[in-house]
Amino acid sequence: MTESRGPSPKPLDPHEITATVQAAFPGAAVACHQIGPDWVIARTVPDSGSVRPGGFISGPTQFALADSALWYLTFVAIGKIELMALTSELSIRFLRPAIGETLWARATLDKAGRRSVVGTVRLWTDDNESKPTATAQGTYMLPA
Repeated sequence: MTESRGPSPKPLDPHEITATVQAAFPGAAVACHQIGPDWVIARTVPDSGSVRPGGFISGPTQFALADSALWYLTFVAIGKIELMALTSELSIRFLRPAIGETLWARATLDKAGRRSVVGTVRLWTDDNESKPTATAQGTYMLPA
């Protein structure tokens, strides 16, 4: 016999995630764009302070997007927005220069446990997902 925990929560909405995060962190420049059952796509439009000479989107900007996408993926994995979920570890490998107007990230779920969520993030610019600029993997810890 399965245990009932009441009605199923309503599905998460990318606009709701973006609005909640921006309300809690007014300087947040990353938007949740799409959500799937075990993935999210996030995006940011870098400002002039995030672009290096030659038009390269900075490493810290790419890292921030990867971290945000993994955070949003944590919400999907646990079925609710949990602002107190925290980065436990995150590593990134830069594959090629990120040149473009919009930076995108797809975070995919590797494992969701009771206390942590592990995911992999792939970053690219503009509409060329087949040519990643970086890849990252990290873990988010859930509050007790």
